Amino acid sequence: MKLVYAFFMLAFLRSFGTSDFQGDALYALKLSLKASPNQLTDWNQNQVNPCTWTSVICENNNVISVILPSMGFSGTLSPRIGVLKTLSALGLQGNNITGGIPEEFGNLSSLMNLDLENNHLSGGIPDSLGNLTNLQFLSLNQNNLSGKIPDSIANLPKLINLQLAFNDLSGQIPDRLFNISNYNFTGNKLNCGINFPNLCASNSSSPGVQHKSKIGIVIGSIGGVVGLLCAGLLFLVCKGKHRGYRREVFVDVAGEDDRRIAFGQLKRFAWRELQLATDNFSEKFVLGQGGFGKVYKGVLSDNTKIAVKRLTDYERPGGEAAFLREVEMISVAVHRNLLRLIGFCTTPSERLLVYPFMQNLSVAYRLREIKPGEPVLDWPTRKRVALGTARGLEYLHEHCNPKIIHRDVKAANVLLDEDFDAVVGDFGLAKLVDVRKTDVTTQVRGTMGHIAPEYLSTGKSSERTDVFGYGIMLLELVTGQRAIDFSRLEEEDDVLLLDHVKKLEREKRLETIVDRNLSRNYDCIEVEMMIQVALLCTQASPEDRPTMSDVVRMLEGEGLAERWEEWQQVEVTRRQEYERVQVRFDWGEDSVFNQEAMELSGGR
Repeated sequence: MKLVYAFFMLAFLRSFGTSDFQGDALYALKLSLKASPNQLTDWNQNQVNPCTWTSVICENNNVISVILPSMGFSGTLSPRIGVLKTLSALGLQGNNITGGIPEEFGNLSSLMNLDLENNHLSGGIPDSLGNLTNLQFLSLNQNNLSGKIPDSIANLPKLINLQLAFNDLSGQIPDRLFNISNYNFTGNKLNCGINFPNLCASNSSSPGVQHKSKIGIVIGSIGGVVGLLCAGLLFLVCKGKHRGYRREVFVDVAGEDDRRIAFGQLKRFAWRELQLATDNFSEKFVLGQGGFGKVYKGVLSDNTKIAVKRLTDYERPGGEAAFLREVEMISVAVHRNLLRLIGFCTTPSERLLVYPFMQNLSVAYRLREIKPGEPVLDWPTRKRVALGTARGLEYLHEHCNPKIIHRDVKAANVLLDEDFDAVVGDFGLAKLVDVRKTDVTTQVRGTMGHIAPEYLSTGKSSERTDVFGYGIMLLELVTGQRAIDFSRLEEEDDVLLLDHVKKLEREKRLETIVDRNLSRNYDCIEVEMMIQVALLCTQASPEDRPTMSDVVRMLEGEGLAERWEEWQQVEVTRRQEYERVQVRFDWGEDSVFNQEAMELSGGR
């Protein structure tokens, strides 16, 4: 066992060397942004591995995401950021950053999302951004950028959302940009060219759009004609009337305090669109049903497959505005192990959320509901699911502001993408549809067997309630069994999977509970380690449970041995106390009172 931990530790230490340049680059960014002394305090020059730093997300010790919105930075962008070849998301929106966009940003070959909106950036848009062949979302709204839109931007093969509103851009818009799904050129001096003259109509004799008002009209289709009449705060939106028209048209009008809900890449779907996609929410399209409502498979007019969650008992105060604020909160939680929200729909009586369809469905399906001929989850995949789920929950708890508590962590809510990587779904929905009635039991959201004891008894949840649910999910991964199984009553009294595993752990018979579908194709030491992590996560006292960042480290081989030794000592003491109480009330085998005492004293 010690050799296994030594191996993991050696690999962990060796990985530090590969992160030196990443830590140096991010530290240079911190300095150039002029972060205040109380900001990014853990971005330490002496700690060259940045994977534990605030707002930095890593995968295999490579930085993949840096999101720092509305921090008040007043410096500039460091060109050294260009060395982060694995970076897929960079968000610095809502700051006061000045200067230009460095040409070196074109070296970020993995970048999919670049959000520099609402800063004071100046100069031109670098031609080098045309090298970002993976870029899907580019937002440069509300800056002081000038010059033309580079032709190289129009050639980006995966670009689906381009936001360039309220800058000082001029020249002709490349025609190809009108073919992407969503774009915004409002508030510039741009010429739409001879092919799309009506899209740049204005009250000026100039062919460009020259209004700098707070009205932003986002046009997302080449079908349909939009006329802009810029006298004061007038706006007109012409929605496409062609039958095949599905692309989105947004109108954002700032309120009196100049604040607005900014949904980034979210699409606001029409009710009719989702009704058609799901065949009027047909029961034959139901993918699953839980405490928050049913989930339907759908197919949009462009053949995109989606999953539509139709929320039930939505009674939050504040109506649609409150719903939109919560949706915005969910939408900014972006992590490779979290299910991405792509859109929503609201009507006076309905609230719906739209997600990408996960073709491999859920972990629960792959464990217990697969059809003949479908592959089972092998042990390496189960290990990857355990670590990916932990990283997703760690992000929700420790990197979101405000933090998000899932409240219903279980195998059914962990989905599998095309590569069988874990994607945590339904996060944030407990808060979204919380009825907030006086009866404390109505506030409990979750599935019996997965709910932490303190949450069930008080109705108060925390990050540690998620940790408990995660521990039960690990036991599902190892055993393939449900959290509650009444069929076990035929052989024993341990209906709860947790109690069953604890009993087998005491008897050193863990091998008897490993999922038979694995056909003994697993590593016994790794199985034992996963069960140990699960039992640490499901301790009765929430204060004794590890954090999700602790869980990630333990799954990676750091710190588990010490925690497990402490747990065993506590368990021995607890069992001895339990046995003393049991003897004290042992008044005979035939006593009814004795039988009730036994049942109430058992671990639940």
